[in-house]
Amino acid sequence: FRMELKCWCLLLLSGLQSISANHDFFTSIGQMTDLLYTEKDLVTSLKDYIRAEENKLEQIKRWADKLDSLTAAATQDPEGFLGHPVNAFKLMKRLNTEWGDLESLVLSDTSDGFISNLTIQRQHFPTDDDQTGAAKALLRLQDTYRLDANTISTGDLPGAIHKIHMTVDDCYELAKIAYTEVDYYHTELWMTQALKQLEEGEESNIDMVTVLDYLSYAIYQQGELDRALELTKRLLELGKSLWKKKKYEMLCRGEGIRMTPQRQSRLFCRYYDNKHNPKFLLAPVKQQDEWDRPYIVRYLDIISDTEMEKVKQLAKPRLRRATISNPVTGVLETASYRISKRRATVHDPQTGKLTTAQYRVSKSAWLTEYDDPLIDKLNQRIEDLTGLEMDTAEELQVANYGVGGQYEPHFDFGRKDEPDAFKELGTGNRIATWLFYMSDVAAGGATVFPDVGASVRPKKGTAVFWYNLFPNGEGDYSTRHAACPVLVGNKWVSNKWIHERGQEWRRPCNLSEAD
Repeated sequence: FRMELKCWCLLLLSGLQSISANHDFFTSIGQMTDLLYTEKDLVTSLKDYIRAEENKLEQIKRWADKLDSLTAAATQDPEGFLGHPVNAFKLMKRLNTEWGDLESLVLSDTSDGFISNLTIQRQHFPTDDDQTGAAKALLRLQDTYRLDANTISTGDLPGAIHKIHMTVDDCYELAKIAYTEVDYYHTELWMTQALKQLEEGEESNIDMVTVLDYLSYAIYQQGELDRALELTKRLLELGKSLWKKKKYEMLCRGEGIRMTPQRQSRLFCRYYDNKHNPKFLLAPVKQQDEWDRPYIVRYLDIISDTEMEKVKQLAKPRLRRATISNPVTGVLETASYRISKRRATVHDPQTGKLTTAQYRVSKSAWLTEYDDPLIDKLNQRIEDLTGLEMDTAEELQVANYGVGGQYEPHFDFGRKDEPDAFKELGTGNRIATWLFYMSDVAAGGATVFPDVGASVRPKKGTAVFWYNLFPNGEGDYSTRHAACPVLVGNKWVSNKWIHERGQEWRRPCNLSEAD
């Protein structure tokens, strides 16, 4: 048993996924051994090509560095430099001869040896039939020795010396071969393994939607309708998420939904004094409607250049990796994120699992009235304009987004499936959001609301405001928003998250389900 299994392990762990129907390579370890040496020869040839390219680039770099120093000195005093006859001669020589030599070097092709070797060896390569044969052999081994997919994927086989890990792509390809052979049992096993590795955070070009599509169909074909239905529901939810992300990216590019002329005609600009607030009677502020549902307003010239510079000056020494609301615990924490094709994940300290995070790339700082009297002044200004209590609001958060800085679509309020959101604050849910724009952004950086198509561009010295909750206390899901990546420039914002506690008389609760 042990000897036979060792032989099959060599077949499994040889590392070749493609092996020639004409020679039936997969049926003979001896012939497959030759393929290993063929591949080793190709790797050597590839490395030779890389070294040749690096040598060529090094020659070009030395030439560029030499000319960079020379031209920098020469252009300081062009006439004086060319007044020396040797300099004039060498300039003519360089432009007439040496730049031509450099052009020839740049255009020279160092790949001939590698390409020739690859072309010669390719005629001895395995074919699709060999790959299918090797896959079927692996599935036979799995059944015969009752090996689960995870054991094979990790390479942890009895007696195996050269252990190798199967990637998501490997598992997916094996499942696809089974699917093509109408082998839905093994399709399920290996698509499940591919899904498991994706959920554990392994990077892959294969996405969960594709894997779930195959998996749900394979389970359906085996008559397990309830499981297939559950996976199909999950597939649809994931598809919705991907579509929402696509809409977010379209809005960032200035594409997508547009407000109808009829709705646009109901948006106005005005001088605003918040019901005759004494502070604004003589100097009302400029207010303009940005969107109708949800209602988003912008205040113009609401923070001065001096105030913005002071806020930045206070924030800079305190800037740290931005925080997000943990979807499991509701606690604000620093996200350990990865840049990948899937959503970033954070480590949940309670469950020990990776959970989907609100992907944020920026640095932020929190400022209180004790840091500087200006912060108290800004808090009071927000209170005077919104009419909402600031004592229960969170501190002023200042965020700086560099090139590529963004905050993917998220809600500011805690949803029903997040019962512990902001529990540690003891001030209820986030009823409203106030956002100062403290810089112009050359390109990108808009605040977008993907579910409704709203896009608000950063404009220095302005602020936008919206309610996250309806008067009845329910969350307004149309306020899901995102900070688009900064394409060119530097984005400074500061926001105030205002909470429910203390607003009982300022924004009375409405028990109507429609509000």
